[in-house]
Amino acid sequence: MEWLTHSQTGFQQTARYLLGMRLAIVALQLISIAVAETMVTLAHRAEAVILPLAYGVMATLAWLWFTRRPPRSTQAVSLVLIVDLLLIGVWLYLTGGYTNPLVSLLLLPIAVAIVLLPLGQSIAVTVAGVAVYTSLVIWHTPVTHGHHNANLAQLHLVGMWVTFATTAAILLLVVGALARRLRQQQAQLAQIRETLLRDEQIIALGLSAAAVAHRLGTPLNTMTLLVEEMKSAAPVGDPITDDLALMESQLGLCTTHLQQLSSAAVQAKTAQLETLPARDWVARLRESATLLWPGAAIEWRQPVPDCPVAVDATLDQAVLNVLDNAVTASPSWVAVAASEGADGRLELVVEDHGDGLESTPEGTLGDKVVSSENGLGVGLFLSNATIQRLGGTLKARGSADGTTIIIELPITAATNGLAGEQA
Repeated sequence: MEWLTHSQTGFQQTARYLLGMRLAIVALQLISIAVAETMVTLAHRAEAVILPLAYGVMATLAWLWFTRRPPRSTQAVSLVLIVDLLLIGVWLYLTGGYTNPLVSLLLLPIAVAIVLLPLGQSIAVTVAGVAVYTSLVIWHTPVTHGHHNANLAQLHLVGMWVTFATTAAILLLVVGALARRLRQQQAQLAQIRETLLRDEQIIALGLSAAAVAHRLGTPLNTMTLLVEEMKSAAPVGDPITDDLALMESQLGLCTTHLQQLSSAAVQAKTAQLETLPARDWVARLRESATLLWPGAAIEWRQPVPDCPVAVDATLDQAVLNVLDNAVTASPSWVAVAASEGADGRLELVVEDHGDGLESTPEGTLGDKVVSSENGLGVGLFLSNATIQRLGGTLKARGSADGTTIIIELPITAATNGLAGEQA
């Protein structure tokens, strides 16, 4: 597989705009020859017709080259634009030189070079254009063999208007389109930079979490052994036995979380995704939430759609982080509902009666780490990063009655993995 650089991809995208500009120049040249022949007899009619046709063939070949085998550097593009200037200059030489009103066509390759090429190469193409124009001032052939001064003057005035209108239209369509594409690419690069900065924060948090998880293994094992010894040494019927049993279950839960953290790290490293029906995934979330908060008043609303979604352990943890925030802010009532949106996405809605968040537009909730006593900082930041990594969005709606968190996830097509789960 052949990998293309960013510049090569840009050349592929702009190839059709360059083809459109060149074919427009060819059409304008042929039309101007046809109009001129109705008023005067051109001295080099055959050459003036053959050259635009050859220019059109060259434009098509250049388009095929740019799209199929784009150049690896901008120097090749500079040479092609200079060839454009030379071909246009030769045609102008055969049709009156600098007195031809279509001489403004020399500005089009220069405008494209200014948009596409670095400053040094743009200057080189501009100097080449000025040199071609200067050569036309010094050397040119007469338009006709006879004297048609009145017709030539009228033809020149009409040609000036046509040239101005056509050049303005080509600049608007070609150069304007290239400039818009460059602005879009700049916006995409800015978004990529923001994503990289966020990923750096996530990596730092992940490394810290991995280090802490590694260090917690030994103390947890020690505490588990101590609890077992204390249970065996405690008299039968002693009230401390119940406390030790609760401590043992909590230590087992901590060990399970560490194992899940290691499993999630492996899945994230190998980019493993599991396609499940949304009903089964929500049931798995409900089971995990029941184990984490057995006394929490969480209302799991039915029905849940059966559409397939791609999930992994990190997404489960992201949703559980959101639930944790909701349970902390509103211990008396939390509601979870899932539905299939009109835009073909799964909506998971978490409602509570707390006042921890304000309404946010899409994509801005959890976009940075914040300090919070209620645990709405790092956890929400990681949840937002995980959901965005899987193509989803996280947003909030705040009101006097409480807070609503909306998680949107893309619905995937049914796969063999899904069929295996349903079987």
